[in-house]
Amino acid sequence: MKYGQRLLRAFRHSCYDVDDARRVLPNRAMHEIEAAIAAGEARHGVELRFVVEASLDWPAIWARATPRERALRIFSALRIWDTEANNGVLLYVLMADKAVEIIADRAVARVVAQSEWQRVCDQLTIAYRAGNYSQGTLAAVQRIHELVEAHFPPGTHNPNELPNQPLIV
Repeated sequence: MKYGQRLLRAFRHSCYDVDDARRVLPNRAMHEIEAAIAAGEARHGVELRFVVEASLDWPAIWARATPRERALRIFSALRIWDTEANNGVLLYVLMADKAVEIIADRAVARVVAQSEWQRVCDQLTIAYRAGNYSQGTLAAVQRIHELVEAHFPPGTHNPNELPNQPLIV
């Protein structure tokens, strides 16, 4: 990334903050997303987290952090990798870059192809560009549930190891 591109990205990120994320995903939408995550997790043995980050800080921008790299950091920081069955999945949105990433832990990554995750990301990106934040997110959450249901039945031991509440950072 050239110097001018980094400055442009830094400017774009300076235009987004947590309030922007809360404006497009208000409390009502966040509660609906949380309920959709909980309902889906009742049907399978995967733990899903939804995280929206409005923008990156200057050091991350100057270090040329990609949305994927940032999603991996969030995946680690929130200990999504630390489920008993290695079955955590992160749905991550970086608003300033208009980027969506899905990070799946080892057990899930073995059975769901990256191309399937990419389709979910692409559809959510399209929905967000059209201003359909809440419905787009709910559709993405539903599709993630569909992708994992056949591979991870709920079983008798299906603890809720990760919070279902969406997170805005």
